[in-house]
This record gives sequence, C-alpha cells and structure tokens, in this order.
Amino acid sequence: MLRVINTDKAPAAVGPYSQAVAAGGFLFVSGQIPLNPLTGEMVTDFEEACKQSLDNLFSVVAAGGSSPDNIVKVNVYVRDMGKFSILNEIYATYFKGHKPARAVVEVSNLPKNAPVEIEAVAIIP
Repeated sequence: MLRVINTDKAPAAVGPYSQAVAAGGFLFVSGQIPLNPLTGEMVTDFEEACKQSLDNLFSVVAAGGSSPDNIVKVNVYVRDMGKFSILNEIYATYFKGHKPARAVVEVSNLPKNAPVEIEAVAIIP
C-alpha cells in the first residue's frame, strides 16, 4: 500500500510528483531544492542552500513518520562539484553520528536553477 506524504514545513512539489511516498516500510523522499517553505524564495548562497535543502528533507522525513537517523541513502545533485568540500562540511553537521550511503553528482542544471537538490530513502520504524 502506498501513502503519499505532504507537509507545509517543506516547499510544495514544483511538478507532478509528491514530496514523498511511503511504501513497504520505506520512505522515498523526492529531491528537495533550497526553496524557503515560508516565502517560496530560492536560497542561492551555496552554503545556505545546502542547509535549506537538508532542512526541507528532514521536514519531509518527519512528516513521513521517520527521522534522520533512519535515512539509509542520500543522493545529492550539485551544479558545481568545486563546492564539494562546502557540501561535506554542512552535510556532516546534519549527519553527525549516522552516515547514510550517499552519492554526489554534478549536473548541468536543476529545477528553478537551484544550486543543489537532495533526495533520500529512509526506513519507517
């Protein structure tokens, strides 16, 4: 059985998809770009964009009945791999003891010209 997850604590989907879908004990969280959910504005500073994307991701994970400690896989898409070390510094503050499997991929562009997009899979306890 599938359950669609929506929360106003993260930006609404910018296309025909859900913020997340729960299925088979897992939560599949769509890519979160750094849109401020209160203002709808894009955060463009890379460091702050990483924080906003992770905040959005964690909000959707919580709305789906899970927690950051239950995230098992993260995919990060960046427009500039030269900022990889900045991403790692910010990422490490969000995943202190728990380190999910992860991929980081440089792409030519992202929705709304975002500098970063982060998606995840979590276990629902």
